[in-house]
Amino acid sequence: MRIVLLGAPGSGKGTQSKLIMERYKIPQISTGDLLRAAVAAETPLGQQAKAAMDAGQLVPDDIVLGMIRERLAMPDTERGYILDGFPRNLNQAQSLDDMLADLNQPLDVALLIDVDFEILMQRLTGRLTCASCGAVFNKFTHPPRQENVCDLCGGELQHRADDNEETIGNRLKVYETQTQPLVEYYQDKGLLKSVKGEGEIEDIFNAVSRILQETGDKA
Repeated sequence: MRIVLLGAPGSGKGTQSKLIMERYKIPQISTGDLLRAAVAAETPLGQQAKAAMDAGQLVPDDIVLGMIRERLAMPDTERGYILDGFPRNLNQAQSLDDMLADLNQPLDVALLIDVDFEILMQRLTGRLTCASCGAVFNKFTHPPRQENVCDLCGGELQHRADDNEETIGNRLKVYETQTQPLVEYYQDKGLLKSVKGEGEIEDIFNAVSRILQETGDKA
């Protein structure tokens, strides 16, 4: 099952990705993780990426695609994978399709975790993180038992300075601008499936599983 996972910040994409990995025994391929690992290991692609980052530039798409190609050559991807964080725009989606066609590994599904703007704002602006253990709470949807105190370790809960309405609103608008063409692109190719990312995590995952089951049956 070869999956591109789409979803805004705060959509629960990371949670669903972990559940898919556990059930289907396929790896999540995060381009951010690939970049960090390649830079740390000083691979040829990592050195090129570091040079771009040191110059204050975005890492070119061909370098990122090269890292993805190397990752897909590893044995744990034989059953499939979840691609997270790439593509982010239309050009990247087209380049990815070209590369996967060359590898004879076309995508099976582009899965969108869809959440209304107002709910995303509430999830992100209400986020509280424990300074000690890293546990995450939300003052609207998952408040701690005691205000600003972690339920798990008693540490202090902190609200990130950039988790404010203006900053988050801008992040979501940028995401929407970049992602809408992607949604249309995968829709036109007959690959897009959408799940409403609201409600209980288990219910959302059941909907995701139904889609993946149907996709696998048709493959």
